[in-house]
Amino acid sequence: MSGAGPVVVAVDGPAGSGKSSVSRAAAAELGYDLLDTGAAYRALAWGALQADIDLPAVDAGDDSAAKALSAFLPGFVYRTATVPEERWVRVGDADVTDEIRSSRITAAVSTVAKVPAVRAHLTARFRDRISAAATGIVVEGRDITTVVAPDADVRVLLTAAPEVRATRRASELPDEDHGAVARSIAERDAKDARVVDFLTAADGVTTLDSTDLDFDGTVAALVALVRSRS
Repeated sequence: MSGAGPVVVAVDGPAGSGKSSVSRAAAAELGYDLLDTGAAYRALAWGALQADIDLPAVDAGDDSAAKALSAFLPGFVYRTATVPEERWVRVGDADVTDEIRSSRITAAVSTVAKVPAVRAHLTARFRDRISAAATGIVVEGRDITTVVAPDADVRVLLTAAPEVRATRRASELPDEDHGAVARSIAERDAKDARVVDFLTAADGVTTLDSTDLDFDGTVAALVALVRSRS
């Protein structure tokens, strides 16, 4: 790793792969900041719905609705915790930490994420935050290793078998039917795959398959990978 600037660890992965929780734990162990890019997209989806932007029309390719979403971006103000031990997301003065994880936002986030203006706007914000990190930062999301931080010191695709991902996500949502969770993950994967390829490791990206690893083992594997390249 270069001695100039913060150490940047980029983690991609599909829904249910554990990238958020694993990245958080790894960042805490390494003493690095954490950037949850998915939270930013969810916060933007929340803000767009609050602003009565017609996201179904955006999803259907309606140009005027897409323009309305693009016009919303300059005034969109959000903040997320960067210390891995903290968990909060705010849009303006509103704490949306829990609400952005609702099924309503989950259903909307793929729509906003596929709009090029949205991705360009948030990618610029992400890069500013990466540059501001003091020692190191773990950045996790869907296109981190290829678009947001293609020059990261460590680039990882964290994945697992579909049935394992569904079981893990269902355990986080005890009120949801396992079959419904599995279908939701498959639908989300299909939608997001139209925008970015998050299931295939790009050149230079290390695949970390957690299918046969428990949570602690996956965190340990990611930390070991980072330290092996320091």
